[in-house]
Amino acid sequence: MASGRRGTRLVTALVATLLCFAAVPPAAAGPLPDTIDRFRTSVVGVGTWKLRRTPPSHYLGTGFVVVDGRHCLTNAHVIAPILAGKDGEDVLLKVYALGNPEPTMRGARVIAQDTDHDLALLAFDGPPLPAFPLGDSRTVREGEPIAFTGFPIGMVLGLHPATHRGTIAAIVPVADPALSSRQLDPKRIKRLRNPFDIFQLDATAYPGNSGSPLYRPESGAVIAVVNSVFIKGTKENALKDPSGISYAIPIHLAEALLAHIK
Repeated sequence: MASGRRGTRLVTALVATLLCFAAVPPAAAGPLPDTIDRFRTSVVGVGTWKLRRTPPSHYLGTGFVVVDGRHCLTNAHVIAPILAGKDGEDVLLKVYALGNPEPTMRGARVIAQDTDHDLALLAFDGPPLPAFPLGDSRTVREGEPIAFTGFPIGMVLGLHPATHRGTIAAIVPVADPALSSRQLDPKRIKRLRNPFDIFQLDATAYPGNSGSPLYRPESGAVIAVVNSVFIKGTKENALKDPSGISYAIPIHLAEALLAHIK
């Protein structure tokens, strides 16, 4: 009888333990999904439109809405082909605003650019869109979690924003001293004369992510602008064999551009 009672108590204890495990709620997903929901329509595509072109729309990069909801930031290299006239004089700069059921095209114009920091400010037509809050990039620390949202491969996958997450891997100078005089070029020399720090990311970005907002997952506060990807070998490798190393320009370097917003 004693052995039977011990067996009953063991079964009862086992059932109680299983019930305790079953009662534990699933882990919370965290704040990032809520942040994405809040700021999904604050991410825009930047491109051009030309009537006699197939297709007429040409994607250039990502941008994000700031301040008054009528302006967006992107990279200077994203709009460089337009300013250089490579697409022809009748090309129109467009911002692709997200919405249901389809993105809408809005006319846009360049307000100011800062090629030294690879940043550009655009104004776009139509009603204002929700703006991202801007964080303090001077307080960023190595190891911080980050997220960025953009259009990794542009219109190849449709204008559906994709979010990637990672960490601040390092805070590094934008241009290291060249190992030899043969590596010096005018662009490198200029950066060595006017150095500034950028964020190296442990995160995978793609060419279409240029201009994407880099933000704190819990608040959506933008701390940088994604601007480049470390590529192993040829440019095609950025898609088929990404390095997982990306770079971003701290948002405080956009302060001079944002001062143009009246």
